[in-house]
Amino acid sequence: MENKKLSISEWAEEDRPREKLLSNGATALTTAELIAILLSSGNAQESAVDLAKRIFNHFDNELSDLFGASINELKQFKGVGVAKAVTIAAAIELARRSNASREGKTPTVIENSLDAYKIIAPNLIDLDYEEFWIICLTATYKMISKFKVGQGGFSESYVDTRFLFQKVLLEGAASIVLCHNHPSGSRTPSMKDIKLTNEIKKSAEIIGIRLFDHIIVTGNSYVSFNDENML
Repeated sequence: MENKKLSISEWAEEDRPREKLLSNGATALTTAELIAILLSSGNAQESAVDLAKRIFNHFDNELSDLFGASINELKQFKGVGVAKAVTIAAAIELARRSNASREGKTPTVIENSLDAYKIIAPNLIDLDYEEFWIICLTATYKMISKFKVGQGGFSESYVDTRFLFQKVLLEGAASIVLCHNHPSGSRTPSMKDIKLTNEIKKSAEIIGIRLFDHIIVTGNSYVSFNDENML
């Protein structure tokens, strides 16, 4: 007997994404099923769930990679038109804003690398190019401010160290945390990362400012120079 592919409407009710969410809550759904709800429908060859699985697989099953997708990238998938791509983009932006809104609830005193990561993650976590940020701290490690000092491409960012220290001194910082992202997801600091860190640390010491840490954001994780004894 020929196996006929069932559409979502022909599935058992408890297996349909919308019904499953209503019955069991959003946490019971897989990421692909949540994406399928946003898609609403698939194409002639695929159900919404199959299409969602293919899209998610294309981004290596990583939400951080999907969050970096543009509307044009999403439209490359058969069955995803402008309306569906915009719906996904809107959901991604809401997730970003949710992360940003939680930022104010994170500790304002940095006691360790995780505190620093929580503060800088909303600014760096979903970017597909490098940015370099500074977190300024008081003598008791309370956050004064954070700001961008460099931006680049996929593999490295340009940092104007003169501008960096001008801003740090204007903020009256006693300590700083360097922060940048690796869009590639690599957890290994590059030689340029190490060299720049050492240069900034030496310059900071001359003017009486402590380099507390250097955080590299890699997807939903991070690497700390301080934790790795690289400072």
